[in-house]
Amino acid sequence: MNHNVTKASPKTYTQDQAFNATLKYFKNDDLAARVWLNKYALKDSQGNIYELTPNDMHLRIANELARVEKKYANPLSADDIFNLIKDFKYIVPQGSPMAGIGNPFQIASLSNCFVIGNDGNSDSYGGIMKIDQEQVQLMKRRGGVGHDLSHIRPKGSMVKNSALTSTGIVPFMERYSNSTREVAQDGRRGALMLSVSINHPDSEDFIDAKLEQGKVTGANVSVRIDDDFMRAVKGDTDYTQKYPIFSDNPKVSKTVKANDLWKKIVHNAWKSAEPGILFWDTIINESVPDCYADLGYKTVSTNPCGEIPLCPYDSCRLLAINLFSYVDKPFTKEASFNFPLFKKHIVAAQRIMDDIIDLELEKIDVILQKIDEDPEIDEVKATERTLWINIKRKAEEGRRTGIGITAEGDMLAALGIQYGSEEGNAFSLEVHKTIAIETYRASVHLAKERGPFAIFDAELEKNNPFIQRLKEADSKLYYEMLEYGRRNIALLTIAPTGTTSLMTQTTSGIEPVFLPVYKRRRKVNPNDKDVRVDFVDEVGDSWEEYVVFHHRFKQWMEVNGIDSSKNFSQEELDDLVKQSPYYKATSNDVDWLSKVSMQGAIQKWVDHSISVTINLPNDVSEDLVGDLYLKAWEAGCKGVTVYRDGSRSGVLISNDDKKEEKCKDSLTSFPVKRPQVLQADVVRFQNNKEKWIAFIGIIDDKPYEIFTGLTDDEDGILIPRWVNSGLIIKSRTDKGASRYDFQYENKRGYKTTIEGLSHKFNPEYWNYAKLISSTLRHGMPIDNIVDLINSLQLDSESINTWKNGVGRALKRYVADGTQAKGQTCDSCKSDKLIYQEGCLTCKDCGSSKCG
Repeated sequence: MNHNVTKASPKTYTQDQAFNATLKYFKNDDLAARVWLNKYALKDSQGNIYELTPNDMHLRIANELARVEKKYANPLSADDIFNLIKDFKYIVPQGSPMAGIGNPFQIASLSNCFVIGNDGNSDSYGGIMKIDQEQVQLMKRRGGVGHDLSHIRPKGSMVKNSALTSTGIVPFMERYSNSTREVAQDGRRGALMLSVSINHPDSEDFIDAKLEQGKVTGANVSVRIDDDFMRAVKGDTDYTQKYPIFSDNPKVSKTVKANDLWKKIVHNAWKSAEPGILFWDTIINESVPDCYADLGYKTVSTNPCGEIPLCPYDSCRLLAINLFSYVDKPFTKEASFNFPLFKKHIVAAQRIMDDIIDLELEKIDVILQKIDEDPEIDEVKATERTLWINIKRKAEEGRRTGIGITAEGDMLAALGIQYGSEEGNAFSLEVHKTIAIETYRASVHLAKERGPFAIFDAELEKNNPFIQRLKEADSKLYYEMLEYGRRNIALLTIAPTGTTSLMTQTTSGIEPVFLPVYKRRRKVNPNDKDVRVDFVDEVGDSWEEYVVFHHRFKQWMEVNGIDSSKNFSQEELDDLVKQSPYYKATSNDVDWLSKVSMQGAIQKWVDHSISVTINLPNDVSEDLVGDLYLKAWEAGCKGVTVYRDGSRSGVLISNDDKKEEKCKDSLTSFPVKRPQVLQADVVRFQNNKEKWIAFIGIIDDKPYEIFTGLTDDEDGILIPRWVNSGLIIKSRTDKGASRYDFQYENKRGYKTTIEGLSHKFNPEYWNYAKLISSTLRHGMPIDNIVDLINSLQLDSESINTWKNGVGRALKRYVADGTQAKGQTCDSCKSDKLIYQEGCLTCKDCGSSKCG
C-alpha cells in the first residue's frame, strides 16, 4: 500500500492545533502528546511548528533514510521505512535521531552518546581544561557525555607549577559537573558520566564526593572495579592502589583493605543510589571494539546511563525495537511471539542504523562548516574543530550502532509469562540471543553489499568471548563473517527508553511495569451526561474520581471482556491486578536476585551493555546491597545500579564528621517527627500556558515540605484564587497509608478540606515531591535545593515542567542577599548575583530576572 511519502510541507501549525491532533493520535494520552510535541516535533528557533502529528515526523525520517538507501544495493523505499517506524509500533529511532533526522533548523549531532578523553595518562591542566571544553561543545549539540578521571594524579602528588602539589580528582569532578549544569540543550541540561578506577589512590574521595551537600550535582558517577579487587573483597584481603593505575612502576602506591573500601561503596549506594558500579574487566574482556585497542578503540568510560562503553571520541546512535508488537493475539491463551517477523525487522533495523551513521556524518560536516564560518579566531575554534574531526573519524571508521529494545515487561505479560520468573528469564534470553545473532548477520550482509568497517580484522577478534558465542550458536554466520567482514564494529545495547516508552505506550526498556493502575480526579462540566459525581467543592464544581490504567493492562482488560470505564473500588482493582499477568511483576515485586541473574544471562548476548536498575524497598539492609553487587559480578553483568526507595535524600549527608555535626545543629528547629498539622502557603505559577499550584508546609517561617501539580483543569485542583494559606493535615487512610489533606477557611468562616493531595497529582510528581520534601526536612539551604532541583536529569518533559515550577516556588523563600552560585548576569555577565524577593538581581548593573 502506498502511503504517499513526500517531503514535509512548509506549512506551520499553532501549538493548540498540533497538540489537539497529537492528542487524538495518542488516543487522549496527554503525557505522550506533550512529550512528542515538546521534544520531537519539527520546529524552528522562533517556535513555529512544522509537524501536526508523529506521522509527519515519521514521513520526515523515512524520506531521509530512503535518500541514503539509494546510495546502496537493494535499497529500502521511503514507503518500506515508513511502514516500519509509523505509530511507534515496530522500530523507533531514539532521542537525537528522532529529533534531528531531516531537521534543517538545528545544527546538532544525531548521536545519543559520546566519550572523550586524552591519549595516554595526560593530566596536565591544559589536558584537563581541554576535556572541559570538549564536554561543553558536545552537550550544546545535544549529546550525553562520559569521561574517566583515572588519568588525573592523586591528591598531594608533586606538580611542576606554583601549587607544588596536586589537588586530586574531586575539584575537577566539581568543575565538570558545573559545566554540565551550565549547558542548556533545547530546554534541558546536559548529561554527564564521570568514572574512575578503583585502582586509583583517590577513588575513595571520588566515591564520597556526591555525599557532601550540593557537590557534583550535574553528573552521574560510577566506579570501574576490576576482578582483582572483587577477589580481594571475597577473600577479605588487601588491595594495592597505584598511580598511574595498574602501573608496573607506579609513582604512587597505596595498600588498602578491600572490604573497607567495598563497604563504603555499598553504604553510599544504599544511602544515595550512587556510585554505580562498572565491572571493568568484564567490560574489557567481552568488548569486541577492544580487540582493536591498539588502533584507538580502547574503552575508557561509558555514556551517562552506562549502556554504551566507548573509547575516546567514539559515539553511538540508539534505536529501540518494540517487543510488544511481535506478540500475536496478546493476552489470550493463543498468544505467541512472531519470531519470523521479528527476525525480518531486525535486519531492517540494522540497515536503518547503518543509514543513520551516514546521516550523522553529514550532520558533522554541517557542524564543521558552522565552526569554520563562526567569527571567532582560529585559536578559539581549534579545540572544537579538532573534537568533531576526531568524532567523524571514529564514526566513519568503526560505524558503531546501538540496537536495543523496549516493552520487555509488556511482551512477557502479553504472553502470559511472569516477569522475573524462571520461565520469563528463559524466554527473555531467547529473544535477546535472537537479536544478537540476527543483528550480526544483518551487519555481515551489509558488509557484503556496502563493505566492512574500515579496520575489520577477523584475526584480531577470533578469541573474543562474544564472537566465540556467536560462532557456537551459528557457525554459518561466523564463517560468512570471516569471508565478508562486518559493517559495524559493535551493534547492540539495552538503553533506558523513558520518552520512547511513553510514545510506544509500553513498559520501559528491559524493566517490568512500574504500576499497572493508579487513581486521578477530573472536573465534571455542568453539561456532561452519564457521569458520576464523587464530591462537590465549595464553589459548586463537581468532581469525578477515575482510574488510570497502564495502556497494556487496559488492553488485557479489554481482551478479557472487562469494562475499563466501570467505577472500580480499591478492592476490585486489587483483585483485577491479581487476575492479570502483571501480578507480582511490578518493579517493586520482582525478586532482586532473579533480576540480577536475568541481566547477567542477557548480557552475554549484548556486545555493549545494559542500563537496568534494581529497585529495593526502603528497609533493606546494606548487606543485601553488597550481596546483589557481588551476585551481579559473578553473573557476568557489566554494571549495576541499585535504587533503594527514598534513598536519594542521602545526597545531603556530609562525609566530614565536623560538617555532619554542624548539619545536625542546623536541624534543631525542625522536629524529628512530622507534626500532624502544618501551616501552609499556597503558591500559583504558570509554565507555558499551564496553570500550576504548590502547597508548601511551613515551620518557623521555613519550607518543610512541598506538593505541587496542575490546577484549574480537569485533572487538577481547584481552590479560590484568593486562598493563599491554610493547613496541611497528615492522617491515615483506612489501609494505614499516609494521607495529606489541605484545609482553608472560606469567606463565610467555614473550614473547607481538599482531601488526599497525593491523589490529586500525577504519581510521578508525587514521588519527586517526596524527594524534595526530604531535602527541606533535613535543613538543606533553600538556594542549594533550588540548584539541586535544576540539576535533576529528567527525561519526561512534563516532569521538567514540574521541576521548573518547584524551583520557582521555592526561590521566594531564599533569604534576601544570598549569593547565587555558579550563575552570571544575562546583561553584563557579572557573577555578583543575589536573591531579592525570589528573583536574581545583579549587584553590578541592577538587572533582575524572575522565574
